[in-house]
Amino acid sequence: MNEKAILEIHDLDISFRTNAGVIHAIRGVNLDLQKGETVAIVGESGSGKSVTMKAATGLLDANATVNGGEVLYRCVESDGSERIVDLLKLPKKELRSSINGRHIAMVFQDPMTSLDPTMTIGRQIMEGMLMHLRLSKAEARARAVELLELVGIPEAEKRMKNYPHQLSGGMRQRVVIAIALSSDPDILICDEPTTALDVTIQARILELIKDIQKKMGLSVIYITHDLGVVAKVADYVNVMYAGKIVEVGNVNEIFYDPRHPYTWGLLSAMPDLETDDERLYSIPGSPPSLLREPVGDAFAPRNAIAMRVDELGEPPLFQISETHYAATWLLHPYAPKVEMPAELKARLQRARKEAERVQ
Repeated sequence: MNEKAILEIHDLDISFRTNAGVIHAIRGVNLDLQKGETVAIVGESGSGKSVTMKAATGLLDANATVNGGEVLYRCVESDGSERIVDLLKLPKKELRSSINGRHIAMVFQDPMTSLDPTMTIGRQIMEGMLMHLRLSKAEARARAVELLELVGIPEAEKRMKNYPHQLSGGMRQRVVIAIALSSDPDILICDEPTTALDVTIQARILELIKDIQKKMGLSVIYITHDLGVVAKVADYVNVMYAGKIVEVGNVNEIFYDPRHPYTWGLLSAMPDLETDDERLYSIPGSPPSLLREPVGDAFAPRNAIAMRVDELGEPPLFQISETHYAATWLLHPYAPKVEMPAELKARLQRARKEAERVQ
């Protein structure tokens, strides 16, 4: 394991048994997260983003089978010693009692599915601290009030007695973040944390997570289909398609020098006020059914510039720079030279100039 990494996923392979047959949902995913870093996993619905991270937290559905791979976590014990744990090999009971919440916490898309409607906000925040940190009730209560203040909830003492239905959607999501932070985790996994919120609240929640990350030294993984969110928060980006990572790089490489046609499509589909197009772009076709594993490049049927080789063999990850890789035969030395669409190129140049101006 890389000495700087806090989490590494190697060759993760997962399938699901369904009435229609076996779905090969994750097909050899590799990913790493460094201490204090923010990594984003992006892609359309069904690409495997959430399943990948649910494997790390033992939250896979009962019909899931892990066929191979490992999820290595560098665990720092209370005495300061380190051990490397393969989370896939831990019994679920141990994973949930000693890792989940205490070391790896998760913020989900809809706060109402994370909060118990029958318990007060205060009790729900205190619960993890009483179990994992062994605090007294008075200590846990004091810390819960601090956490509510940290996530920007006014009148924190008063809110401790509220039930979830008494709070707005933005407030509920702040409470979910407070619960996730309550046991001082090392890693925070945010699964579409702002999708259910309006745009102004989204921006505040993202800024809040960034501020807390700096204060607490958290490592953060964002799972999202919103590239606008990624641009604001990520250090590194993993683009997923049909259960595989098809492009990975730092945020500037993915946003200003993307190389995979799928990434071009995702970026082209982002709204842009200065575009000449009359209609918002969408990638043609649909993702493949993983009931029958694709032969060759899974994106080929939706790719207008697909080559014959895309139908014959799956492309490896070609190296572009020290941090940038993409799985497309267009990067093979013998492939024809293909540029990204001109409209996308112009859009990315405008975005880069705007980013430089703001800085």
